[in-house]
Amino acid sequence: MTTIDFVDQTLRDGQQSLWGLKMRPFHAADALSHIDRAGYRVVDLTGPGMFTVLLRTFKDDPWAATDFLVDGLKNNVVRCGMRTISVIGFNHTPDSIIDLWIQTLIKHGVKSFWIYDCLYDMPTMHRLAKVIHDNGGIAVPAVMYGLTGAHDDQFFADRAREMAHWEGVESIYVEDAAGVLTPERAATLLPAIRAATGTVPLELHCHNTTGLAPLNYIEGMKAGFTIMHTASRPMANGPSLPSTEAMVNIVETLGFKHTLDKSTFAPVAENFEWAARDAGFEPSIPSEYDPRIYEHQLPGGMTGTLISQLQQHGMADRFPQVLEEIPRVRQELASPIMATPFSQFVGIQAVLNVVTGERYKLVPDEVIRYSMGHYGPLIREVDPTVLDKILESPRAKEFQNWVRPQPTLAEIKLQFPAGISDEDLLMRFMTSNEEVDAMLAAGPVRTDPRRSESDVVEAIRDIARGSSGITSLSIAQPGWSLDACKNH
Repeated sequence: MTTIDFVDQTLRDGQQSLWGLKMRPFHAADALSHIDRAGYRVVDLTGPGMFTVLLRTFKDDPWAATDFLVDGLKNNVVRCGMRTISVIGFNHTPDSIIDLWIQTLIKHGVKSFWIYDCLYDMPTMHRLAKVIHDNGGIAVPAVMYGLTGAHDDQFFADRAREMAHWEGVESIYVEDAAGVLTPERAATLLPAIRAATGTVPLELHCHNTTGLAPLNYIEGMKAGFTIMHTASRPMANGPSLPSTEAMVNIVETLGFKHTLDKSTFAPVAENFEWAARDAGFEPSIPSEYDPRIYEHQLPGGMTGTLISQLQQHGMADRFPQVLEEIPRVRQELASPIMATPFSQFVGIQAVLNVVTGERYKLVPDEVIRYSMGHYGPLIREVDPTVLDKILESPRAKEFQNWVRPQPTLAEIKLQFPAGISDEDLLMRFMTSNEEVDAMLAAGPVRTDPRRSESDVVEAIRDIARGSSGITSLSIAQPGWSLDACKNH
């Protein structure tokens, strides 16, 4: 009987899709021991985006946050996701910094790396897989699915076949970031990838944006995929992944085995129901089916971002126009697969086209450089009329002879004080001194778990008795607050 393994996405893609990466370490504190003993093959834990939000939004030290989470998951392989040519942000990162990023994460206990390049620059992707393997990590190359008309089953299968021959690859990861894979397409795509990859274990990661992801997982298991990505129910569904609870039921009903301890599900879910409310979010609910997803193909986390950008211009009511503009822009920009960073490029360009009232009047630098091939090989040519307009801009002329900078690590270290730690160097190089200094001034990362109801009740009793020196207590949650003080 086939055993189905699970990759937990509660702490990474679940909160990325539903919270915009705003989970802080203390939000997970009470769940870690339960996740740790649940029996997951891998716990997907972090990534550059998480580092960015922790630093810039909360002034939390991402390295300290990572250490706390890794320490709570001692019995698990933990994973980080990363692109091939960038770490933090969309600008190109020198290979020397990418390599140091990998080495430093491995030093902090992150051993598994899923790596992706939506333009399928295979030599660059292979280089990254080799760096991970040579430094003692596990590279998990990703086949990023897109509904483009330019990428057929054979295209994806051929890339997966090449990945399967890279040294050290123990599994290959297939992701549908936009949630546009249908069971009908899965029934041809997934067997083609399975046939191309021999006996290498295959992972399946489908966002449940249309509610069809569990059906795609069933097609995956029928095709020989044995590793499914899920999240605890409060962090699942909608633009996130299917819930672990539901998928375990499906796996058992279909007659497959699994190794998960189901007694861990309830305490993890209870923690994240609280954590969602504490962070200002509601626990997730399934999305209603919307066929427009197959046109715009927006990954879940981008929808709120685009609405926010329109609100800043007083144009929130024009979001339907943006949704109509996105498919047109995507086609004109050579049908990139809609995942980071190309979904952002397409979405931002669509917003600018709508806001300015003139298509391609404003073009971000990243879109210019993408159109010029700086981000990798395009599957087809950019629409000639659009490309002419982009290349006529003064900024395009500045980028005409651009070559990706490749300073050595020794050269980069000359910019910083002698003896700087690798962690500090990475954060200062990829963000700014001001942001890192503000983080350091903010003090230690909060890792203490939430106060229980009994703690709160006891604190109120202490105030009434005057036995603890505490004279007042204030608690605030979305929608309610409580203030208690001692009468004098």
